[in-house]
Amino acid sequence: MKLGAAIACLCSAASAVAAQAQDLKINDQGYFARQGLNVMVFSDYYPEGHQTGVTIVQHGTRVAANGDLRLEASPGQWSPVPAVGRRIVDKTAGTISETLSFPDARSNGHGFNPVFYPRLDLSYRVSVTALAGNAFRIRVDLDRPLPAQWVGRVGFNLELFPGLLFGKGWLMDGQGGIFPRQPIGPMAVVSGSEVETPRNAQPNGPVVSPNGEPLAAPLAIGRTLVVAPDMPMQRLRIESRSGQLQLLDGRSNHNNGWFVVRGTIPAGATADAQEWVVTPNVVPGWLAPPTIQVSQLGYAPRQPKQAVIELDPLDPAVQRVRLFRLTPDGRSEVMAGVPEKWGRFLRYAYLRFDFSRVTEPGLYELAYGDQLSHPFRIGADIYAKGAWQPTLEYFLPVQMCHMRVNEKYRVWHGLDHVDDARMAPVGLNHFDGYAQGSSTLTRFKPGQHVPGLDAGGWHDAGDFDLRVESQIGTVWMLAKMMEEFGAAYDATTIDEAKKVVEIHQPDGRNDFAQQIEHGLLSVLGGYRAMGRLYRGIQDASLRQYVMLGDGANATDNIAMKRVDGLGLDNNGKPITIDDRWVFTEDNPGRELYVAGGLAAAARALKASNPLIAAEALAAARHLYVGAVDRSDDVGMRVFALSELIHATHDPALVRRLIAMEPAILAKVADSGWSIAPILDLIPDTGFKERLAHAVAGYQAALADSARTDSPYGVPYKPDIWGAGWTIQEKGVRQYFFHKGWPEATSTDSYINALNFDLGVHPGANVESFVSGVGAQSATIGYGFNRADWSYIPGGVISGTALIRPDLPELKEWPFFWQQREYVMGGGETNYMFLALAADALYGGKGP
Repeated sequence: MKLGAAIACLCSAASAVAAQAQDLKINDQGYFARQGLNVMVFSDYYPEGHQTGVTIVQHGTRVAANGDLRLEASPGQWSPVPAVGRRIVDKTAGTISETLSFPDARSNGHGFNPVFYPRLDLSYRVSVTALAGNAFRIRVDLDRPLPAQWVGRVGFNLELFPGLLFGKGWLMDGQGGIFPRQPIGPMAVVSGSEVETPRNAQPNGPVVSPNGEPLAAPLAIGRTLVVAPDMPMQRLRIESRSGQLQLLDGRSNHNNGWFVVRGTIPAGATADAQEWVVTPNVVPGWLAPPTIQVSQLGYAPRQPKQAVIELDPLDPAVQRVRLFRLTPDGRSEVMAGVPEKWGRFLRYAYLRFDFSRVTEPGLYELAYGDQLSHPFRIGADIYAKGAWQPTLEYFLPVQMCHMRVNEKYRVWHGLDHVDDARMAPVGLNHFDGYAQGSSTLTRFKPGQHVPGLDAGGWHDAGDFDLRVESQIGTVWMLAKMMEEFGAAYDATTIDEAKKVVEIHQPDGRNDFAQQIEHGLLSVLGGYRAMGRLYRGIQDASLRQYVMLGDGANATDNIAMKRVDGLGLDNNGKPITIDDRWVFTEDNPGRELYVAGGLAAAARALKASNPLIAAEALAAARHLYVGAVDRSDDVGMRVFALSELIHATHDPALVRRLIAMEPAILAKVADSGWSIAPILDLIPDTGFKERLAHAVAGYQAALADSARTDSPYGVPYKPDIWGAGWTIQEKGVRQYFFHKGWPEATSTDSYINALNFDLGVHPGANVESFVSGVGAQSATIGYGFNRADWSYIPGGVISGTALIRPDLPELKEWPFFWQQREYVMGGGETNYMFLALAADALYGGKGP
């Protein structure tokens, strides 16, 4: 087609859309909606996760977000954000507004530096009003003009999701270009002292962040931007009626940035300080295509099999589902039927189709209308090969700290952090939730090297810290796999003396036991050195914390060597040594959790490594005695007691547990599951009968939630973070509830949790949350290699998240920690446990 004809077609299509357009209306969920278009206005408030402000969902896909006033052209994760005030939804006027404020840029806890952020006391309102057809107007009104030193710095930003735009075009006032795959220059290098000049306001000048970070020159400057002009599903027009717009690439100063459309606030402006008209294109009659949600891995023959079909609620008629067996000659239909209606969940309608009666091993596909699922297998060994094994073969070895990790020709990471660790400064509120109180709680002084921390442990996946709860949580789960399923597998060489790991090179030892030992080297190493647990071991500087790539580059691996250029800590003191910091805390609940994990590890290693098993059990006893009477956490007290009873058979501990009966019955959801493995060690039949009654009541309520919360057969309350990890953790607990009280607990309650991870979850992206497992899986993960748009086999991402109030989302974007992060102690070992449980339940060939 010739260009002129193509343009004519585009114009004709646009005219047709306008003629048939429905106006945007505010729906009962409190956002603007019409078929094919939604506009949310501060339904979310998670700006560092690109989830807040004015948000555009076009044809079911979120294309723009974070529409709000910001103090930087390209803000990052620790940039200043406003405080939210009052949100008003006025259906009569067709307007949604939010009042926000920057009360003081030096004191809101987001890492402000007063050198770069002068005091700002500003309140403002962002209002969005529906116009005719698909259009809406954004207005920003200030309560007072900007102070002179802020003119040219403060602007309204709307962020465009990059993953949908690479290689797509843009037009602006006669200019045109392509959204680049990677950020490109020219760059503006400006020192912090020069930032006071409002260079952002210069129409063609370089754009500089207020903290002195250089930014790329704008891709374009003008009054009207059209995004993806040749793509009817993505075309978006943004017109400024209050000044020029800049199209920026926010990845030039933050790897996880988005494209940014920005209009700066002019001097003296209050009312209509910014006014934009935004018109997303909408394809007439668009409906979200049906999505078939079925396990990406497959099913055991005797396993219940239920597909979930997600539909646009405007989809007019329910169609038949067909199940095909794949043969050398193509597809052969083996079953067909009308799916049952489940109802509405979030924004979609759902159907379910049960094909449990199909048990013949083979390869299958499901069809609904013209939609076809991925191929999946039915087989007795479905969980015995390529299911949990990638997590043990790849993910856990790759995450091992203080080691070099090789896989044949590949080096996953070099030897790292053998200069661990220095005692953290006191009175420090560090990043990522770490804080050190007024004392080190040990014999070590702030800044002093703490020996024994340069071995063992696993990196926290998205970054490189070691949290004690994730370390012991991994140890505990591995120990339970050995105990419950006799888990034994050897695919890896782990040489702790040489600090080398060789993936896919067996060494004659059980990898489960070796990984447990690796975790204990860290937990017990800290306990030996300090006489208490560490809270965590974390990078000293923010530059180290945000580092992408090989963890071996984070420090020089030489303890206590002075290094320049690390900046200041949050107390304003210079960081002069790159060794990580070890933090301590007084947390009896966490001490009980570690005590329980150590007791389980002692049982698992008693035969293969009696020395470390004895040390682990002694530490567990000591921690329990010191913490049990200082904690009111019933779940943790029962957990530690149960694991110690299992390890020691101590009748005094059994009596202590029975004495907790009122608290246990009141908190049976938190405590009952951990008692299940030791029921035979409890002689009090009355206690066990009353506990069984409480469990039965809890399970009945839980089953009701699983039936009514969602079509997925699990209790499920979507949130900003993907719920996969939480659902897995509950699944593991349900396994133990079933172990203790099978008459009250369905096996579906934990098998459905496994299916959720493997693809039976909401949203159009039906990939398995387990990287490299299943026909389609999360091959873009938020791990240390995320900048390469890569993944770590066997890692388990957080999964489908909620864009409030009702959009399930799992984008292909490596920098969404709330959707794609791997976290030790999150999903990986819980997933392994559930896969092994399914294998044991359905008679496969386990380890």
